[in-house]
Amino acid sequence: MRLTTKGRYAVTAMLDLALHEDQGPITLADISMRQGVSISYLEQLFAKLRRSKLVESVRGPGGGYRLSGGPGAISVAQIVEAVNDSMDATRCLGKGDCQHGEVCLTHHLWSDLSARLRQFLNDITLADLVSRDDIQRVKTRQDNCPASARQTVNELERII
Repeated sequence: MRLTTKGRYAVTAMLDLALHEDQGPITLADISMRQGVSISYLEQLFAKLRRSKLVESVRGPGGGYRLSGGPGAISVAQIVEAVNDSMDATRCLGKGDCQHGEVCLTHHLWSDLSARLRQFLNDITLADLVSRDDIQRVKTRQDNCPASARQTVNELERII
């Protein structure tokens, strides 16, 4: 089991929306600039998030994206599952055919871990994350970081 870049970036982008929801619809360019994720990658993620009804798009001038429900109604698990990221720790993806068509020795261990991980992420909402002081400090830093400095950091990260 591994939370992929897709799941991590989707949670990060959704948290960015929740943190800035008071500013109206947020553009993918704004999220890209603050979080260092390419716009094309965000477009792919937001297509899936929109199909899962976690975000709504607003067209026209001043358009962008906003959360479909309040931050308290959207869990981290919903976001991860919306972008088709697996939270299954078993080799067989929960089918129980891990060893020559039968359950392997540790199947139930990994299956239990998967269930606990899913429950853990289901119990955390965007509102829970927004209310955290450490996340608010990062938001403040990101909001106050000049775009040119952020772009330079992004370019350096690609090189490294």
